[in-house]
Amino acid sequence: MNIDHDRLDQIRAGQGEIANHIIDEYAAGRLSRRDLLRRGALVGISLPVLGAVISACGSSTSSPSTSGTGAAGATIKVGIVVPTGAINPVTVADQGGLDMLAQTGEYLTFSDQTLTLKPALAESWTPNSTADVWTFKIRQGVKFHNGSPLTADDVVYSYKTIGLGSTANALSAFKGVLTPAGVQKVDSSTVAFHLEAPNGNFPYLTSSDNYNMIIIPNNYDPAKWQSTFVGTGPFVLKSYTPTVGASFTRNEQYWGTKALPAETQFTFYKNQTPAIPALTSGSIDVLGQFSVTGGEQLLTGGFTVTKLKSSAHRELSMRNDQAPFTDPRVRQAIALTLARPDIIKALFKGYADLGNDSPFAPVFPSTDTSIAQRAQDIAKAKSLLSAAGHPNGFTTSLITEDFLEIPQFAQIVVQSAKAIGVTINLKVESSAAYYGKATFGNSDWLDATMSLVDYGHRSVPNVFLTAPLQGSGTWNAAHFKNSQYDKLSAQYIGTSDLTTQRTIAGQMQTLLLNETPIIYAYFYNYLSAWANTVHGPYPTAIGHIFLYNATKS
Repeated sequence: MNIDHDRLDQIRAGQGEIANHIIDEYAAGRLSRRDLLRRGALVGISLPVLGAVISACGSSTSSPSTSGTGAAGATIKVGIVVPTGAINPVTVADQGGLDMLAQTGEYLTFSDQTLTLKPALAESWTPNSTADVWTFKIRQGVKFHNGSPLTADDVVYSYKTIGLGSTANALSAFKGVLTPAGVQKVDSSTVAFHLEAPNGNFPYLTSSDNYNMIIIPNNYDPAKWQSTFVGTGPFVLKSYTPTVGASFTRNEQYWGTKALPAETQFTFYKNQTPAIPALTSGSIDVLGQFSVTGGEQLLTGGFTVTKLKSSAHRELSMRNDQAPFTDPRVRQAIALTLARPDIIKALFKGYADLGNDSPFAPVFPSTDTSIAQRAQDIAKAKSLLSAAGHPNGFTTSLITEDFLEIPQFAQIVVQSAKAIGVTINLKVESSAAYYGKATFGNSDWLDATMSLVDYGHRSVPNVFLTAPLQGSGTWNAAHFKNSQYDKLSAQYIGTSDLTTQRTIAGQMQTLLLNETPIIYAYFYNYLSAWANTVHGPYPTAIGHIFLYNATKS
């Protein structure tokens, strides 16, 4: 790069220590342009400043075209999976529920399809030099649907109530990161988050990735949210009928650019079996998500299909505290029975990436891709099982849910294990039953000997590293406890330097291959589809479908 050092020094003078480290890493050629944009946005460097850095380093910036075709004012009809319970921001833990939250609710920040953070209800944010205090400036001129203005008090209340209450689903992201005392109002438009330890990725935990964390009015009871869907977003609630559907109309008092559709209508489906014919027949315009298995016809033409690389995956947990899975050789043996390329071909027609038994997906910049990929090896699996005292195999049980390709994958796991003499008795529940008791310490799948659960996409791996894998993790179905892992994950989370993250990631990936508390067989592409007459829907890989720019021709 042909660097204008004087210009770069001028830019650096207005930035903090962590931001300047990122700028220096880019100038030294150790960060790609994409990583600069992603990491810079993370620590609150504005897009104009990032553009100036790129220009000073001898490159140019260009903005992608976002123009579409079609007429505004349409009614857009959408099909999504049925929410499994009440639409309560505190407790929602499923895809249908999170999609409902985001139709009217908004977040402090927004994580887009490129995993880059964008301002939303927070106009800007900055860390201190150690990344254990992050200060957010709250957007002014925003009103809730009930007419009350957005202030710092609403943000503080939302985080203490939705994020940090004793039954909060968001504790999967915040446990060990943030306490109620750490959420502090600085002034009417500023909130500071004083963290329990340094956290280089914290702003992602305030984003749409942490889907529970919509901002609600101060002192509003989240248990009553389903009756109003009160938020700050571009749509307002028209009607909501549990298990059936919902409709929303344009918020004419929205603080930002007004939504293009006059109305959106959602139909809930138990699974994709009836949803795909609804799309092909024209009963709905948009299908929020579909799986390749059963959805092949949507990939052959006639529809607009969005394919998003993601970190979304399935976790096959084995109880590390219950025989026979107390022995890591047994866990490794099960993992070695899986022919992962064949699974990806059969279930996804190639629209997935190989998993290597850690949550570090290929989409993450910090993943160490030099770690050797685990492959099927039946002979080695039998040898490990014999050495662990099970030469003739054993019988165990597996519980999972009826969602997308998961039952098919579960059957593959059952059949694969037979090759080494292991019999797995499979139980498949509806998503509602599977998650209906999913409170901390009270869930079939959290207590099962083997469980197979879906994990939605995240833009950074923090939640995947903590909730299911740390000894105190809120969703630790494997009951995995390893002090070295806990230490490494804390170190990873505490740094904002990409090179350091990648080094620590490699150590964690190696440790998890050796221990294999959880099998990560694949990371699947997130697929959405809509009629060719529809333009502008914006899905995210975690499961949202945003319709504010949707039109029909």
